[in-house]
Amino acid sequence: MKTIIQKDFYRQFGYWTNYPLIKGFFSPGFRFVYCLRRAQQYSIKHPLGIFFRLLLRRYSIKYGYQISAKTKIDAGLYLGHWGTVVVNPEVTIGKNCNLAHGVTLGQTNRGKTKGFPIIKDNVWIGTNAVIVGGITIGNNVLIAPNSYVTQDVPDNSVVMGNPMQIIPKDNATEDYINNKVD
Repeated sequence: MKTIIQKDFYRQFGYWTNYPLIKGFFSPGFRFVYCLRRAQQYSIKHPLGIFFRLLLRRYSIKYGYQISAKTKIDAGLYLGHWGTVVVNPEVTIGKNCNLAHGVTLGQTNRGKTKGFPIIKDNVWIGTNAVIVGGITIGNNVLIAPNSYVTQDVPDNSVVMGNPMQIIPKDNATEDYINNKVD
């Protein structure tokens, strides 16, 4: 059985290995994801938990990713580029999610969509996309760059623009999400 770190490695590089840190060390996105997974593995009071949270904080400052160890993220997270990625700790992210630079996944404090987004499986989120509120992004959804998403998105859709437009499309993420894990 493959570990969650190996699955993240596979998403990044396209092959399996028992030693993901050796090659992964050269990729800032994978280096951050590795520390994130290790920080999630240990409690905040465990010495290794403290160590990996400090290292995660250092990489957060160095690379611009703001993803807490408290965030629920399934296997196959892919951070393609350096740059500011802000994810609220209460957000839930499913399998095979791509986050481009400039992405914000945040909360809304009032109104009918008060809360945090839930991102389901096989979702590609483009550069500078903003997803806010207690909404659900379905399976196999492509969110185009610079989109502002404030309402639920059904499965098999493409979202674009501000204000957002939802376009139903089978295989919306085909050729966008490579090296899927199950």
